[in-house]
Amino acid sequence: DGNVAHITREPEQVKAYRDTWRDGIHSYLTYLRDRLTVARDLLADSGSIFVQIGDENVHRVRALMDEVFGERNFCSLVTLQKTTGAGSPAIGTDVLPAVNDYLLWYCRDIADVKYRQLYLGRAGEGWVNYNYVRLTDVQHRRMTKQESSDWRRLPPGARVYRRDNLTSSSSAGEASKPVTFHDQSFSPGKAGWKTSHFGVARLGRADRLESYGATLSYRRFADDYPFFRISNLWNDVLTGGYAEQKLYVVQTLTKIVERCLLMTTDPGDLVVDPTCGSGTTAYVAEEWGRRWITIDTSRVALALARARIMGARHPYYILADSREGQLKEAEITRTAPSEKPMHGSVRHGFVYDRVPHITLKSIANNAEIDVIWEKRQATLEPLREQLNAALHKQWEEWQIPREADPSWNDDTKELHERWWQARIARQKEIDASIAAKAEFEYLYDKPYIDNRKVRVAGPFTVESVSPHRALDLDEDGDFIGRHGASRDAEREATQTFPQMILENLRTAGVQQAHKEDRITFTSLTPWPGDLVCAEGRYFEGDTESGTEKRAAIFIGPEFGTVSRADLVDATREAADAGFDVLIACAFNYEAHKTEFNKLGRVPVLKARMNADLHMADDLKNSGKGNLFVIFGEPDIDVLPADDGRIWVKVNGVDVFHPSTGEVRSDSADGIACWFIDSDYNQESFFVRQAYFLGANDPYGALKTTLRAEIDEAAWTTLNSDTSRSFEKPASGRIAVKVINHLGDEVMKVFRVH
Repeated sequence: DGNVAHITREPEQVKAYRDTWRDGIHSYLTYLRDRLTVARDLLADSGSIFVQIGDENVHRVRALMDEVFGERNFCSLVTLQKTTGAGSPAIGTDVLPAVNDYLLWYCRDIADVKYRQLYLGRAGEGWVNYNYVRLTDVQHRRMTKQESSDWRRLPPGARVYRRDNLTSSSSAGEASKPVTFHDQSFSPGKAGWKTSHFGVARLGRADRLESYGATLSYRRFADDYPFFRISNLWNDVLTGGYAEQKLYVVQTLTKIVERCLLMTTDPGDLVVDPTCGSGTTAYVAEEWGRRWITIDTSRVALALARARIMGARHPYYILADSREGQLKEAEITRTAPSEKPMHGSVRHGFVYDRVPHITLKSIANNAEIDVIWEKRQATLEPLREQLNAALHKQWEEWQIPREADPSWNDDTKELHERWWQARIARQKEIDASIAAKAEFEYLYDKPYIDNRKVRVAGPFTVESVSPHRALDLDEDGDFIGRHGASRDAEREATQTFPQMILENLRTAGVQQAHKEDRITFTSLTPWPGDLVCAEGRYFEGDTESGTEKRAAIFIGPEFGTVSRADLVDATREAADAGFDVLIACAFNYEAHKTEFNKLGRVPVLKARMNADLHMADDLKNSGKGNLFVIFGEPDIDVLPADDGRIWVKVNGVDVFHPSTGEVRSDSADGIACWFIDSDYNQESFFVRQAYFLGANDPYGALKTTLRAEIDEAAWTTLNSDTSRSFEKPASGRIAVKVINHLGDEVMKVFRVH
C-alpha cells in the first residue's frame, strides 16, 4: 500500500520494485536501449529475445527494438490476454477496458532463428461440419443435437468426423475418370480426384469413403489432427481471477515464459533474464532442462528467486540419451530399441509425445493397408459366404446388417456375430497402421515423465559483483545537487553506512545459535577509533547480579569482505582500549578469517549481517528479526585414513555464551548441513561431499518436501557427521562449510600436507 511502516523483514513483503523515471519516458527508453544493446550482443546467431510490455509503450518499445535489432529481425507481436475483467468509471476507465499485454519477439538473425512449433489441443466445440460419428462397432450416423453441442455425451470410443471433399482443381489423366465404390460409379465432374484410382480403392478399404447421393466424400476424423498451431494470440494465459499467485509485483506468468522457452530453445541451451524479479525465468528454465542466468539489482528479488528454485519439485522427463529413452522411443515408433551408446546428456532432448498428422495422402500411400486387408479377408470371406448360404442372400460386406434378425437360428446368429467381430478387428488393425505410418508432430511441451522419480533443482550459485554508486550528472557532465530534496531525503543522504548499522544494532542486538544467547546492549555509543567505531555495553548474566561488559564494535565495508588482517588490527585496537570483547559485523568474511577467534584476552565474535540491511531505508527498525547473527566456530577434525587418504569429522560448533562469558562446544545437532571441497582453490567453493544433520528429523522433513519415499540406506550415508575418505588435495587445502538451522554459514580452510 506504499506505507513503509507496513514493511516487515519477510523478503516477500519488502518493497523491492521501483518504477520511477526522473525524465519520464526518455529515461525509461534510454535505460531499455542500453540493456537491449547488451542483450543483442549476447544473443547466439539462432537466439531470440522477448519483451513484455503494456499498450501504453508497446509502440515506443517496438520502434526502439527495430533500431537495436533491425526491422527484418522482428518475429512477432504476441497479444496476451491478462484478465477477463472489464474496467469501470470508478477506476478511471470510461472507454474500452484494456485486458491484454503484448510480447515483442525479436531475434539476432531471422535467417538462423531457432523455432520449435507448439500446438494447442482443439476443444470439442467449434469444429465446422463435424456432424458425424463412427462408433466402435464400425457403424456410422449423424450426431444428435445434444452430442454436437457437447462431445462428452458421445458413447465411449466414438470418433467424430466430417464429410470432406475428395476432389481438387486438377483434372488431368486418370484423376478425371470415374471410380466405383460399393457398386456405384462416381465422377469427379469438371475437377479431379485428390489421389489415383488405386489410392481411392485403398481409402475404401480403410473405411474412409462415404457416399451421399451422387457425391463421394472422404471421412476426415477429428482425431486425425486434433491440434492446431499456436498463433500470436494467447488468450489462455490469464492473470486475473484464480490464476497463479504472484510473489513479485511485476511477476510474469510461468505459462508465458514456458511458451517462449519451448518455442525458441532446446534442452541444454542457455537462457538469460536480466530482470530476475521472482525468478520465473530461472524456475521455468530449470524445469525444462535449460541452463540459466538471471540478474537483478535487488537482493530481495534474488532471495525470492533462490528460495523458489530451491523449494521446487519438477517432473522427471525421460532423456532421449538414456536407456529408458531408447526403450520408450522404440515403444512409440514400434521399432527395435537403438543400441547407440548413451551419455545421459540433456542436450539430446527428451522423449516427446507426438500427435499423428493423418492426411488423405498418407492413407492412400500406406501399402500396409492392403496387407492387412488380404490377411483379414482369409477369415471374413468364408464367414460371409456361409452367412449368405444360410440366409439365401448375396450380400456384399457393406450390406450385412449390424444387428441379427430375431428370426434367425442360433447357428446363423453365431456366424453373423463372428463375421462382425472379425470386421471390427480388421478396422482396428487398419486404424493402428494408419496412425503408425502417418506423419506426426512433436509436442515439445509434453515430454514423457518417469513418475518413479522426483527431480529438484540442480546445483547453482548466487554471485555478486561489487556494486557501484550511480552519480546523477546533467547534460554538461556536472553533478546534480539535492536542492529540491526533502528533509527526509537529506537526512538519509547524510546518514553514513556505519551510522545506519549502529542504529539497527542498538535495536536488534546480536543473535547467536540459541534464542537465549542474544546479546542485548544497554548502551551503544560512538567511539573515536580507527577501526573500532562504537562502544557497546551489555550484562554477562542478568542485569541485577551480572557483570557489565564493554564490547568494541567493528563494522566491515558495505560492499566487500572482511579479511583476517582487518580482524587482527581491530582486536589489537580493542585490547589497547581495554575492551572485553570485539564484535565484528560484516556481510561477508574471507575464508581464512575462521582461523582467528581470539587475540590475547580479547575474544572475537564474528556477526554476519543480514542482507536486508542493504535496504535499511525501506525497513522499519523494529528490532525484530535476526539482523546480526553469530554462528560459532565449527569444531572439525581432519584425520588420516587408509592408503594415504584422509577423512573429516564434525564434532559440533563452539558458541560464545554472553550469560557466562564462556565458549562452550555444542553437539552436531546444531548443524543443519555441512559440505566439503576436498580440493579448495582459494577462489570458489565447490561442493564435492554433502551431509545433512540436525535434531529435527531432516529425514522426515525431506520425505515431506519431496512427497516420496527415500532410500533409507542411501540417506544414512548422507546423514552423518563423518565424511567418506578422499584423496589428499593437489592444491594442499580443503575447505569445510557448515550451515546452521538459521541459514547462517561459516567456512573453515585446512592445509593438508
